[in-house]
Amino acid sequence: MRIRSLGVIDDAVVELSPGFTAVTGETGAGKTMVVTSLGLLLGGRADAGLVRIGAKAAVVEGRIVVSPDAPAALRAEEAGAELDDGALLISRTVSAEGRSRAHLGGRSVPVGLLGELADDLVAVHGQTDQQGLLRPARQRQALDRYAGYGVAGPLGEYEIAYRRLRAVAAELEEITTRARERAQEAELLRFGLEEIAAAEPQPGEDAELAAEAERLGHAEALASAATAAHGALAGNPEDLEAVDAATLVAGAHRALEAVRSHDPALAALADRAGEIGILLSDVAGELAGYADDLDADPLRLAAVEERRAVLTHLIRKYGSDQPAPPGTPGAAGAEDDGDGRPDGCAAVLAWAERSAARLAELDNDDDRIAELTQEHDTLRAELSGLAQALTDARTEAAKRFADAVTAELAELAMPHARVSIDIRQTESPDGVEVDGRRVAFGPTGADEVELLLAPHPGAQPRPIAKGASGGELSRVMLAVEVVFAGSAPVPTYLFDEVDAGVGGKAAVEVGRRLARLAQSAQVVVVTHLPQVAAFADRHLVVEKTHEGSVTRSGVQAMEGEDRIRELSRMLAGQEDSELARAHAEELLETARATTDLRSG
Repeated sequence: MRIRSLGVIDDAVVELSPGFTAVTGETGAGKTMVVTSLGLLLGGRADAGLVRIGAKAAVVEGRIVVSPDAPAALRAEEAGAELDDGALLISRTVSAEGRSRAHLGGRSVPVGLLGELADDLVAVHGQTDQQGLLRPARQRQALDRYAGYGVAGPLGEYEIAYRRLRAVAAELEEITTRARERAQEAELLRFGLEEIAAAEPQPGEDAELAAEAERLGHAEALASAATAAHGALAGNPEDLEAVDAATLVAGAHRALEAVRSHDPALAALADRAGEIGILLSDVAGELAGYADDLDADPLRLAAVEERRAVLTHLIRKYGSDQPAPPGTPGAAGAEDDGDGRPDGCAAVLAWAERSAARLAELDNDDDRIAELTQEHDTLRAELSGLAQALTDARTEAAKRFADAVTAELAELAMPHARVSIDIRQTESPDGVEVDGRRVAFGPTGADEVELLLAPHPGAQPRPIAKGASGGELSRVMLAVEVVFAGSAPVPTYLFDEVDAGVGGKAAVEVGRRLARLAQSAQVVVVTHLPQVAAFADRHLVVEKTHEGSVTRSGVQAMEGEDRIRELSRMLAGQEDSELARAHAEELLETARATTDLRSG
């Protein structure tokens, strides 16, 4: 990784060993920034407070070697990223304003994609995880993760059935507890449907009646205008001296026709004058017919206005501006009648269609209650079987998990400690049946899971938060983390000071156990314990300059004499202490002997 302008780090390169890498340094030197950097590369939350004071942005770049057919590589390729000689190049930038950008394999990607890859690349274990594991809910999650498909299979089926049961129960409660409201709703819908059925509105009828009412209300004016226009165009037979447009146009046409053979341009105008005459005759004929057909019947006008009043009443109550009946889809858009205004009758008919469907649903409550009750009982029986399968699977996994953690504790200088997992249920008359009892159940089953510790023979198993001292608790948590690490299918594990509170012989055993884990995976440990650091294949030290920053050369690999001095500093706070040097050399010899035994 290359880290720039992050916290106390100005510019530094961190090269991790394929085996066991220990990261050490004085308090405040920036060890945790290494963990933070890796967290950013894995999609962790960006915080403007991480940007070094005076810098515009913090940048972390990483190169992670992956197999081409690994899930992380395949997912990255789906996003358009490319492998660089078998490695994924990841970059994360956090601006001083808090904005964040991510790049993967040369492509800009959402930060969330890095989080998706994280589960297949690195497992991070820190003191925050330890504190979380003190809670029973997290312990249940941890056990399920350790159990793998043995629990994940029945848990997936259980979750589906549980969600369906919740939905069925909610619908049953809605129907039964709101029976009165639903009856009132049905009555209102039934009244509205009867009112609409009695009126029998037709699509577009309101617009047609509006146009007819307008015409009938102005019948005399329309007839007078049509008659006057006809006289102007075709003349009045009773007025022999009047000159009409048709006669004038006909005269013009005859005059042009007499000389059309002498000029093609004038012939074209003669043709157009003839067309005008024909058009005038057509318009005049239609005006005469309009005037004859126009009906000024006041009785018809009264009937139209009465019908319009009925339709207006319906449109105001049930038109498109009214909300849809409860429980139905949103109001359908009314059709346009052509003049930009919604067709009110069509909206009323649409309301009637939706309301009829809703009324059928409300009238069918008794049948629906019977169906839901039967489905509810079936789901409860199914959940009982699935909850029993979950309990059985967790019980089997709990035995394996407890034995594995107990074995790890023996390696961590707690040979007499015993870990067990208590799986219990709470009785409830409304619950599901597990082991012949009615017990409470939830979205993850009926089991309550708690990790117990008996630190020595004869001690009663107690919850780990109460049954262990500070140093013992750290070792128990480390053992739990190591067991998890052994079951997690990722190539890299990061332990962030999970050895806090451990010292002496126990610290040596912690280092030895982490070194053993590094035989099958890459292990990175941020630690303050020299006993742990001595077992590392690569020892990195984070150092600050006198100005308080970590530069490119501030993360150094310690080898030979330099490593002995660093271990001496960690042991005694004095790099030149002969006693500390002797102890450091002894630690390195112990670690080498362990490594030689593993190699043999």
